[in-house]
Amino acid sequence: MNNKKVQYTKKEFKIDLTWKQRISSMFFTAIIYGAVLFLFDRNQNINSIIFQAIFFGVLFVLIFPWAMKKMLGKRVNNIVPELLDEEEIEEEIFANLFRGVEGVGGKIFLTNQRLIFKSHSLNIQKGQTNIEYSIISSVQKRKTAKLIDNGIKIITKQNTEYDFIVNDRDDILVKIQNKLNS
Repeated sequence: MNNKKVQYTKKEFKIDLTWKQRISSMFFTAIIYGAVLFLFDRNQNINSIIFQAIFFGVLFVLIFPWAMKKMLGKRVNNIVPELLDEEEIEEEIFANLFRGVEGVGGKIFLTNQRLIFKSHSLNIQKGQTNIEYSIISSVQKRKTAKLIDNGIKIITKQNTEYDFIVNDRDDILVKIQNKLNS
């Protein structure tokens, strides 16, 4: 067995937007929300609509992401899978795994022995899913909600399907394929 220790970079949950992106997002969100308010309730005072739209823009572009980072950050950053003897983590990937209708948030860990998905503590369905590389028959692209190109489907030799949502799908597909080919 190869005794070489593999180093990987631990990924940390963060939301990085420039102030220009934040201000333009706030402006866009406020305009859309204000227009919707105006269309659905034309009897409402225009000053009230403007105030509500600005409040909504600030709330959902500044305060909500900050609160999510505070609430999720530590839970996501501290996910640690249960490893086997001699098992080492080689890659860590933020992901969601569909378990029924719930998109369970967590991380995929590519190890020297298997693919592991471990959920964070805010999910309804918690736990670890282990997929041995030897039982994977195929890894393919999939669309989330038949629209968004950010899904991966892993099919085992027993025809069990695992649907993941990831960022950088093509890069992650290559990494998983490399694990299957080695």
